[in-house]
Amino acid sequence: MPEEGESRKRFLRQLGIGLLAGIVGLAATYVCSDVLLLFGVSLGWPVIIAIGVGVFLFAFMIAAAVMTHGWLRVLSIVMIPVTLLATAVRANAIYGEYQTMGSLFDYSPYPHISTLDLSLNTISVREWNEQAVAKSRNTTQIPQSGKLVHVDIPNPKSGFKAREALVWLPPAAFAKHPPKLPVMVMFAGQPGSPTRFFTASNAIEVLGRFAAEHHGLAPIVVSPDQNTAATRNSLCADTTKWGKAETYLAQDVPDWIKANLPVNDKASQWTIGGFSQGGTCATQLAPNHPNIYGNVLAVDGEVAPTEGSVDHMVEAYFSGDKAAYERQVPQNAIRNNAPSKQLMILGAGARDGESVDNIRKIGDTARENGWTVFRFAVSNWGHDWHAVNAVFAVALPYLCERMGLGNENVQFPTDSEVKEIS
Repeated sequence: MPEEGESRKRFLRQLGIGLLAGIVGLAATYVCSDVLLLFGVSLGWPVIIAIGVGVFLFAFMIAAAVMTHGWLRVLSIVMIPVTLLATAVRANAIYGEYQTMGSLFDYSPYPHISTLDLSLNTISVREWNEQAVAKSRNTTQIPQSGKLVHVDIPNPKSGFKAREALVWLPPAAFAKHPPKLPVMVMFAGQPGSPTRFFTASNAIEVLGRFAAEHHGLAPIVVSPDQNTAATRNSLCADTTKWGKAETYLAQDVPDWIKANLPVNDKASQWTIGGFSQGGTCATQLAPNHPNIYGNVLAVDGEVAPTEGSVDHMVEAYFSGDKAAYERQVPQNAIRNNAPSKQLMILGAGARDGESVDNIRKIGDTARENGWTVFRFAVSNWGHDWHAVNAVFAVALPYLCERMGLGNENVQFPTDSEVKEIS
């Protein structure tokens, strides 16, 4: 019996150490996330709690490994890395960031665009649909699904040192006489990469489903690099710190797309969007370049480009020129280029209160200055790719109809997890 009592005391000590460590870990994570904002945005309570529980289990297993003997010690040592892995997997499941082992290492197995034989001898979407109904050879000899390829987009005007871009092409793009297709330029967040937009989101699945139901028609989606590296934030602006990102995204990228892909070059046929920092880029670039991007699809974006304090950004990025920074703030860009007939679709995870507040502010300013605005909150999710996926699936049919690919008089759903907010 004394031995049993000693075992109970030992377990309680282990439990106490784990609980104390878990509380400290929970508090430290909250302070880093929501007080110091070390990650730029709040991690959200589901992630903060997951980390707190992970720290508790980690400390408990270490204490057990020190205080026990025999098979219990061996089991505790084995459970230490298992606990770390389980915590990481849980946090990733909440964010939905890494869907495969390849995406964890930013692996891009896709062929280069030079391996494709794309024609620029285009026809109109109306002509394409007429040929599809008539089952012409031009529309039947296309692949059953779209293709994802990579490409180095040149930078003659900007000199911006971008990483490789990824391009998704719908089946119709491979016809001998393809239709003039609309374009979506989409960004992942930061940290992130062009590959991340496709590997973390459900975009290819949603686009493929739309194409299968519309004679192979869907937008061409290009995910260029807006930051030069995963850990950098270019602010999507022309700066002295990381180069001319804005010139690259508003001139070099569109110029390459128009010269090399079967696209419609009207601004009303072009959408720019993204997640988190990528969403911020979209809401600042579209109003500053209404002749390029007629539509916006942004999720969980910030109310202003952010990398430290405003004073820090003004000095480090704009050589002390505050007006140059202010021009990049979405609400300022909207007002400076008003009035506009552009479209803005904004989304946010309902658990990400700051992002919900951001889309209200930006949306209000856009609506006041002539934009058509839709705003959505996604139930049960926060600042994560689950919110992106839900908004993308709802927004794509509407955008496609606006850009001439559908004729269903699309209505946004009223009974799903994606709720329109005023």
